[in-house]
Amino acid sequence: MKLDFNWSRLESLTVLNLYQIIKARESVFVVEQQCPYQETDDLDLHAWHLTVSVAGELAAYARVIAPGTKGGQPSIGRVMTVKKFRGKQIGRALMHEAIRFTEQTFPDTDIKISAQVYLQTFYESLGFYVASSPYDEDGIAHIDMIKQVKDLP
Repeated sequence: MKLDFNWSRLESLTVLNLYQIIKARESVFVVEQQCPYQETDDLDLHAWHLTVSVAGELAAYARVIAPGTKGGQPSIGRVMTVKKFRGKQIGRALMHEAIRFTEQTFPDTDIKISAQVYLQTFYESLGFYVASSPYDEDGIAHIDMIKQVKDLP
């Protein structure tokens, strides 16, 4: 299966791309997780948006927020895989690309995520460690996790 990765700022997304992203995010974060909240937020205006497509169809999404926008470190968030594409390792590929981009764009800076607790092991397998006690975010248990800057040679 060929994965197509695309990075965009909000202003460079087409209307159709933006529609697909919002529809997928609402489907996962609001409908599937039964969590009514304002899914689109002002951070979208400042984010780098990563989409993964398979044969032209949106399969996965994440966004990267610059340090100083939401906290001291860059953060990766809104990580999701569309239901029909789950179980195919697309989420892992998405995160590898998001980490690569974040490390390249913001070198020498740790990366922070706010992870749903049930995904702790997945994120640990990508090099993140738990940095907080569990907390409630919109009715779902989350933890802060950090991926430290790689040791420089």
